[in-house]
Amino acid sequence: MTLLAVAAPTQAWAQMLPDVNISWNEQTEPTQLAPTLKILLLLTVLSIAPAILITATSFTRIVVVLSFVKQALGTANVPPTQVILALSLLLTGVAMAPTAVRLNELAIEPYMAESITEEVAFTQGANVIRGFLLPQTREQDLTLFYELSNSPLPNAEEDVALHLLVPAFMISELRTGFEMGFLLFLPFVLIDLVVASILTSMGMVMLPPTMMSTPLKILLFVIVDGWALLTRSIVGGYV
Repeated sequence: MTLLAVAAPTQAWAQMLPDVNISWNEQTEPTQLAPTLKILLLLTVLSIAPAILITATSFTRIVVVLSFVKQALGTANVPPTQVILALSLLLTGVAMAPTAVRLNELAIEPYMAESITEEVAFTQGANVIRGFLLPQTREQDLTLFYELSNSPLPNAEEDVALHLLVPAFMISELRTGFEMGFLLFLPFVLIDLVVASILTSMGMVMLPPTMMSTPLKILLFVIVDGWALLTRSIVGGYV
């Protein structure tokens, strides 16, 4: 009786649900395969979107420079890592906005309006991306990856391969970020040296210099409006 009481509502709900049949029909026509391939390509792009954000945008340089600022100030947990990443994403959006607008105007909108083909949209989109990456990439870094791949050097900018340009761009961004970090460290290191010299001359060798220098570094950074100057320097290098 207990089993019947439990099974009766289940059977009633089963009768109310519609029948759903999932089947896979073999598709041989190119017109039938095209939508499936487009969906697969879209899912692939979405899955590698974080990698694209890190490798083909200004995110790498921005997050490196902000991390150097955090270390130079001597504040281990301020600002938090989440704040650094969030600010890096926002600044990346500002720096990449002109490129995104051109990409939308030249490739995405015409393709959605069916005024150009997929091949033309891909070519124009690649040219827009290439136009952003090339000015930020050192020639030595690009030549390095062409030598590593045993490929002949391109004769024109349009011939530069994206799979070689992106890693060259990334190591160029790392170099630029480290150069900016070095310049940011100099005034704060000077403050550390001055504070350490004063404490030594006063005989206060047991007092950690960082205890006195960290407030001075924070004060200096706030007085000169460091965040605004840093933002202008980083984003101004792209826009």
